[in-house]
Amino acid sequence: EAAKVIENTQRDLNIAVVNEFAKIFNKLGIDTEEVLKAAGTKWNFLPFKPGLVGGHCISVDPYYLTHKAQEVGYRPEVILAGRRINDGMGEYVASQMVKAMSKSNIHIDEAKVLVMGITFKGDCPDVRNTKIIDIVHELRDFNVQVDVCDSWADSEEVQKEYGLTLIAEPQQGEYDGIILAVDHSDYKSMGLEKIRAFGKKVHVLYDVKHVFGPLDSDIRL
Repeated sequence: EAAKVIENTQRDLNIAVVNEFAKIFNKLGIDTEEVLKAAGTKWNFLPFKPGLVGGHCISVDPYYLTHKAQEVGYRPEVILAGRRINDGMGEYVASQMVKAMSKSNIHIDEAKVLVMGITFKGDCPDVRNTKIIDIVHELRDFNVQVDVCDSWADSEEVQKEYGLTLIAEPQQGEYDGIILAVDHSDYKSMGLEKIRAFGKKVHVLYDVKHVFGPLDSDIRL
């Protein structure tokens, strides 16, 4: 049990470090994926990507471990720091989207955003502890109207778990912002042009999972 917990905790921490790299590189105007590719030319570089850490294992097991550690009188620091970073990524993505729309002269309180994907990872129907719901909640806190679609997710389960009604088919030309939140293979095969077509003439595309190239979207994590 301890071995499985530290395996997931180590992965959580590695993703947290890359998420922090992504925040820094976004400030510097550097594409994170390009940096990671360059760093990956060294044999001992660990190939982790930035993203939202959800699901019932990786995002939960660190809390089991830290709770047990505190029970025996030890206060973990690095593990909890990693959790704080990863737990805040949904809010970060939403705030980046709002800033980008504002720079494009889109009125935030009149904006409509499409979130593509609600499952916690690509090509998977599991919506347990998905951090994409944090993006939805944060956008709604800005009075943004949010639609969510995901052909992989069970709409009844999403409604029961999160009180969220999925839309079946997004309409073309309807959205001020599009967040490609999950790297489902059908989104990749759909192609950039069709995804862009869901947006209005002026819109912002946020490619969270680097589904397309660095020049294909307006923001990437």
